[in-house]
Amino acid sequence: MRFPRPDKFSLSLIAAALIGSALPASGWPKDVLSVVTQIGVGLVFFLHGANLSREAVLAGLTRWKLHLLILAVTFVAFPLAGLGIGLLAPAVITPALAAGVLFLCCVPSTVQASVALTGMAGGNVPAAVCSASASNLIGVVLTPALIAALMQAQGFALNLDIVRGIVLQLLLPFLAGQVLRPRIGSFIARHKKMLQFTDRGSILLIVYGAFGAAMLQGLWRQVSPIDLAVLFAVVAVLLASVLAGARFAARAFGFDRADMITATFCGSTKSLATGVPLANILFAGQGIGMIVLPLMLYHQLQLITCSYVAQRYAQAREARSLPAAA
Repeated sequence: MRFPRPDKFSLSLIAAALIGSALPASGWPKDVLSVVTQIGVGLVFFLHGANLSREAVLAGLTRWKLHLLILAVTFVAFPLAGLGIGLLAPAVITPALAAGVLFLCCVPSTVQASVALTGMAGGNVPAAVCSASASNLIGVVLTPALIAALMQAQGFALNLDIVRGIVLQLLLPFLAGQVLRPRIGSFIARHKKMLQFTDRGSILLIVYGAFGAAMLQGLWRQVSPIDLAVLFAVVAVLLASVLAGARFAARAFGFDRADMITATFCGSTKSLATGVPLANILFAGQGIGMIVLPLMLYHQLQLITCSYVAQRYAQAREARSLPAAA
């Protein structure tokens, strides 16, 4: 078994961060970038709304205990872990990066990766679609509420502009996509590359803008190589702990193998596609480079590690099926 190499999107994220740091946008190009990014994010959530299959979601709704476990891991266990990591600041991790880790812990589960990993490992795919989709829908509202409750010490507070931004950029486009799904859903299903291109393109724009703004504010003067090494160790331990914890909880609740796999991947993954736009709204006017840096690092690590774990599950399933086939 070999760990998979970073994919093109992972390399593109690194490139966007480097280009933003080397050539940050300022003046009117920065204003244009902000408008284009907002339009792109709205389009992403519109397309996701139109692409979300109600039939697949309904097919997984019967596994309500599984969904409650996944939501508990995503929005209870993770934030508690984030608070625990915050206690290590400033002795182990800088307060700014600890705030970024706490934001990471409040972000919902990823949809595409959770479903793909669950399918690869032989888990309950309809339940994964249902849980990951519900996590993102709930997260659009719950993540800002958690951030407001847990980051008061950092001076964060929900205000009307943040609520308006979430409604206009995320919720309304998604609901519009759901309403228009009967008319355009089949078209989007046939052109999934369009959704992928828009999804990833908007993230790259936000990452470029975030690291450009952070560079102007001296991000890389604030984050040393040692800080990055410590951050990597922290998110690696966080990922390993949640993977093991979600698997243990699923087995303790008596779930079968397919549901256990679903809980493992849907509970442990975090959505860059939802988290970065939320950060852009929640921390508008501030340097979000430090906030999204832990999420970016966790995203890369979860893809590599969870792909390896999914391959091991698939290999074990094939090994068990061989005697029966013989």
